[in-house]
Amino acid sequence: MIDFLNLKRVNAPHEAALQAAAARVIASGWYVLGQECDHFEVEFAAWCGVRHAIGVANGLDALHLILRAMEIGPGDEVIVPSNTFIATWLAVSQVGAVPVPVEPRPDTANLNPELVEAAITPRTRAILPVHLYGQTAEMAALRVIADRHGLKLIEDAAQAHGARHHGVRAGALGDAAGFSFYPGKNLGALGDGGAVTTNDDALAARLRQLRNYGSSRKYHHETIGVNSRLDELQAAMLRVKLPAMDTENAVRHRLAQRYLAGLADVNVGLPRTVEGCEPVWHLFVVRVAERARVQAALAERGITTLVHYPIACHEQQAYADRHWPALPIASALQHQVLSLPISPVHTEAEVDTVVAALTDIVGRRS
Repeated sequence: MIDFLNLKRVNAPHEAALQAAAARVIASGWYVLGQECDHFEVEFAAWCGVRHAIGVANGLDALHLILRAMEIGPGDEVIVPSNTFIATWLAVSQVGAVPVPVEPRPDTANLNPELVEAAITPRTRAILPVHLYGQTAEMAALRVIADRHGLKLIEDAAQAHGARHHGVRAGALGDAAGFSFYPGKNLGALGDGGAVTTNDDALAARLRQLRNYGSSRKYHHETIGVNSRLDELQAAMLRVKLPAMDTENAVRHRLAQRYLAGLADVNVGLPRTVEGCEPVWHLFVVRVAERARVQAALAERGITTLVHYPIACHEQQAYADRHWPALPIASALQHQVLSLPISPVHTEAEVDTVVAALTDIVGRRS
């Protein structure tokens, strides 16, 4: 049996340290916005290469609060990828702005910069690319476009902890970035959690205020904020796991290279790495014909796979009241993508087993 992701197995190497961290938090008597969160924010900011990290409750809140702090709202438009998890779109909708979808490159599944400028209107306020599957979007090209049009550039870095673009880590590539620490992420908590990173001092101060009921000083509320804090227990868990990130991402890289080599002549569409990008392989996603048959055949051999994502955002019921342009690439990808098992605790032998099974099921190219 090869699990897609076994979190018990992933967390086992850290178990003693996680238990010690939990005991430390319990003994402290301070459980929200205390020293653990403070220390993690400093450590995560330094790791990303930015001045500020602001812990929040989850990845969606991170994006939502960035948009609010930038005063993006009703009447505004934000360019988003057509192919992404729905949280990217929801954050835009939550502030009353309009998500404007732009298609991805089929072989990276990331936002295609060559299509972005055609989507810009006088109402556009920001570009919100996603570092999907653990590879950064083409941020250098997007930065040029954003600067030319006076737009904010916001990273959805929920799947890209440690990924680099021309040597710069995700989180330091835009005006601000939103991270998720959902348990299945490369840097995963033992519950929900998120953070915003930025080099903008004023934006960071605004975000700290917004996440805490709009308050910079206890019982003094300068604006209408929300309750979205990274709690002490999750911050302590993340502090344990952060030092292992580079090592664990290196394992993911090694396994991804083994997949790429083993599947090079197999009848699947392989992910392409863009020049200058160093992915962290949060997911290893291939494209296959007759996906349901392939997924079922793998399951019969004890190999669990997942689909990220089976319904494109513009086809979700939540957005059924809008008229969307034709988005053929996103619509096609939802029927083709298949995520294969990859994590820091999967082995080369397990990858070889998946490669052999997939090759047997779909065959080699002639």
